[in-house]
Amino acid sequence: MLDVEPAERGSWEPIVGAIGPKLREARQQLGLSLQQLAARSDVSAAAIHKVERGDMVPTITTLLKLATAVGRPIGHFVDDGAPPAPVATLIRAGERPAAPPEWAPAAEGVAAAAVALPTARLPASGVVAEIEPGGGSGDTRPLRPGEEVLLVLDGVLQVEVAGERYRLSAGDSLHYPTDRPHQWHNTDAAPARAVWFSVRS
Repeated sequence: MLDVEPAERGSWEPIVGAIGPKLREARQQLGLSLQQLAARSDVSAAAIHKVERGDMVPTITTLLKLATAVGRPIGHFVDDGAPPAPVATLIRAGERPAAPPEWAPAAEGVAAAAVALPTARLPASGVVAEIEPGGGSGDTRPLRPGEEVLLVLDGVLQVEVAGERYRLSAGDSLHYPTDRPHQWHNTDAAPARAVWFSVRS
């Protein structure tokens, strides 16, 4: 049974009000159901549901149980009243940021924008680019641990990975490690358009 205390009004109210959303976010990030978190924490599923909805305020003891069960320090729930960060990151088509400078620093004849930027929680990144005829990544791109998936949307790209050469047309994809030399060029007479998705390890 969950013990509760009345929430203090005033400066503590935003902090208390943020506990439920932060708990729900932590549970969902772990892929846990209410019942699974209840089994982990020795707090009933009904009580957890009420805490997440803001209908009950947990005591320190109960909050310690829940924090331990989701692998978060108790300070994560009470450090401030800021709402939890969104689970997903939305980038509107007309508001895409520039591609990260380390993506292809020697590229020429390439117009690129980010479709996903890496964060501590979501390390994958993505870039969409249009490559003019004769344009490309330049000499070998920077080597770093990880992997990359290239999908050609339009046109043709010539790709070289560790001495292996590939010709990709619209709809073709190539998955390769980024710790080996790799580069790409548009040797066709028409522009090419492609998307790269990367994960750094």
